[in-house]
Amino acid sequence: MKEKYTPRFEFAKNLARGVGREALDFWETAGPQGLETSNKGLQDFVTVADKRAEDTIRKALQEEFPQDGFIGEESGGQIGSNGYWVVDPIDGTANYMRGLRHWGVSIAYVENNQTQIGVIHDSATDRIYCATLGHGAFRDGEAINVSSTSDPHRAMGILGVSRRTPFSIYLDQLRALHDAGIDHRKMGSAAIGLVRVAEGVADYYYEKHLNSWDALAALLIAREAGASIVAPPMSSFIAEGGEVFCATPQLAEKLKPLLMR
Repeated sequence: MKEKYTPRFEFAKNLARGVGREALDFWETAGPQGLETSNKGLQDFVTVADKRAEDTIRKALQEEFPQDGFIGEESGGQIGSNGYWVVDPIDGTANYMRGLRHWGVSIAYVENNQTQIGVIHDSATDRIYCATLGHGAFRDGEAINVSSTSDPHRAMGILGVSRRTPFSIYLDQLRALHDAGIDHRKMGSAAIGLVRVAEGVADYYYEKHLNSWDALAALLIAREAGASIVAPPMSSFIAEGGEVFCATPQLAEKLKPLLMR
């Protein structure tokens, strides 16, 4: 790791764990009725916990690294002239609201049009998944790698769906996977789904449209764990999001024509 990124990397790991623990404690104290949930769109929610978590992350990063830009799911922001942070304070808000244990905190640091640091706190398990560009992927300090699955009939992955894309595409993907004998799940958190590929629990993740804050940190972790990745160029990903494909290399070429249509 470049020495210049070490302080950011360590700070982001500690910050993500602290914010994730606070969000979990808040849910256990307030319960679903105390989350002050509002709608950003159809089946697109935000809670007071999301807003508090992002505010905590933004203020902490600005105090520690005032020269860095910041983009958050809830508060927006700008990239600035130096490096910048891309943050989803709670990825999987709908799961968080109902107590489903697939949600987490996502923090990425981008510089020179590349994600240099990726940190995910899997808040239900209190595990930190992290990576820096070119230096491998880790779960609580232990190296992780994608699975060695090569037989599609033994594969299991995670398929996301976005209301920003036609539902007919999703149905076609389900049919293609079914006909190919490939199993799938729908998890409700891209960040957690992608790190499941990174650690070899799942063999692939695909979603037709994701925003940058949903995926940048986890995509770096998956890439450093050996995954084959397809994602938009950084500038367009930041501006408008896009299609994300992630799979173990042995299955990638078999899965791309089934999913990327």
